Amino acid sequence: MSKALIAMSGGVDSSVAAYLMKQAGYDCIGVTMRLFTNEEAAIPREKSCCSVEDTEDARAVAFKLGFPYYVFNFTDDFRAKVIDPFIRAYETGRTPNPCIDCNRYLKFESLYRRAQALDCDYIVTGHYASIEEKNGRMLLKKAADPSKDQSYVLYSLTQEQLRHTVFPLGNMQKTETRDIAARLGLINADKKDSQDICFVPDGDYAAVLQNLTGKIYPEGDIKDKNGNILGRHHGIIHYTMGQRRGIGLAMPEPVYVTGILPEENTIIVGSDEDLFTRELFAEDFNWIAYDTPPKNLRAKARIRYKQAEKDATVNVTADGRVHIVFDTPVRAVTKGQAAVLYDDGGYVLGGGTIC
Repeated sequence: MSKALIAMSGGVDSSVAAYLMKQAGYDCIGVTMRLFTNEEAAIPREKSCCSVEDTEDARAVAFKLGFPYYVFNFTDDFRAKVIDPFIRAYETGRTPNPCIDCNRYLKFESLYRRAQALDCDYIVTGHYASIEEKNGRMLLKKAADPSKDQSYVLYSLTQEQLRHTVFPLGNMQKTETRDIAARLGLINADKKDSQDICFVPDGDYAAVLQNLTGKIYPEGDIKDKNGNILGRHHGIIHYTMGQRRGIGLAMPEPVYVTGILPEENTIIVGSDEDLFTRELFAEDFNWIAYDTPPKNLRAKARIRYKQAEKDATVNVTADGRVHIVFDTPVRAVTKGQAAVLYDDGGYVLGGGTIC
């Protein structure tokens, strides 16, 4: 009998994933990853996915399904590999996606190694995406439910990790997941989905940054694209590309953040038109579909989690970066976010960090 380690957040998705693995005949172990302390980020205890309530919900589901359950402490790894890079990104004018780093370094690295130590054949999560094998190569594909597809945040998975990972919900609609949970009488069948970064549950990432670092981020100039000073900003960590609200300028026309210059401690603003570009570069690229990618290819590129892909021409540069040129301009390309490439069939070709 194959053995599976189930990553259980206390939510309905991972709970139904656990049930499906149990029904399929796997020897299951449930685990919740303890990633941070609420006190560290000054978050009320009841307002994070690492709350006592979530842990107890996961424990109750594991008990109901009849397999052992544990809580693993990964707080040191999470601080080093997710929170510290999150801080550095905002301090250098980038907008990070910590969920990608959490998947890359915690779920599919730290937890994967723990699964190996427990002689588990597979690691299982409640992500909405699919894994297929074609001609001996493991491929990552979009979920059947486009409204829940999470392939964008999973682009960093390696061939080894894909071969030892199961996403039981990849071919299901979210409504089916909730129907199964309700039929089973699971404690979290009607639990709301988490919408925010786990350690920024109210969306105020700047306050969390200040709590984590103890720093006061200095004010600086807000300029237009011609270098004219228009006002003062409250610290660059409060701004991201495309932002309109909270800039604090009284202007005759709407203005948006079009540039962040950390070396000058300056914010650049302009019109919505100024946000559009046809190209970007991405680094630290992980190719799923190829061992060695072609130097030139056509693909569909996504630069935001909930954004539709756009047709593009892709070139791999001599230094390993990826140059993406879109057929039509795209809005608010943001350093620190991910650029993920897909083919026409919905398979992930690879992805990297916009630089």
